[in-house]
Amino acid sequence: QVQFVESGGGLVQPGGSLRLSCSASGFSFSSYRMRWYRQAPGKERELVAFINSDGGGTMYVDSVRGRFTISRDNVKNTVYLQMNSLKPEDTAVYYCKAPLGGWGQGTQVTVSS
Repeated sequence: QVQFVESGGGLVQPGGSLRLSCSASGFSFSSYRMRWYRQAPGKERELVAFINSDGGGTMYVDSVRGRFTISRDNVKNTVYLQMNSLKPEDTAVYYCKAPLGGWGQGTQVTVSS
């Protein structure tokens, strides 16, 4: 079945960096656009970024543009989110998703001094 396993989260100080990974399985990974979402406490889940199936196009929400970079490896069936210059408002559980299947368990990112 379709599965997403996110990893790489943790506690980081403001201004720090993290690299999230999402390993996908159960479908033809290279055929689908992949998205990163996040959900902060008490807030709705929001789209952070997406990358087209061939990696040739990306989109970012305004709040992360210039600080986050999404990428993918279609051999490893993995999508990444490089997060730089992290801010406390980036604190959330981060999820990856394709346009099929359910949600993974997510990975917690906490930005705090």
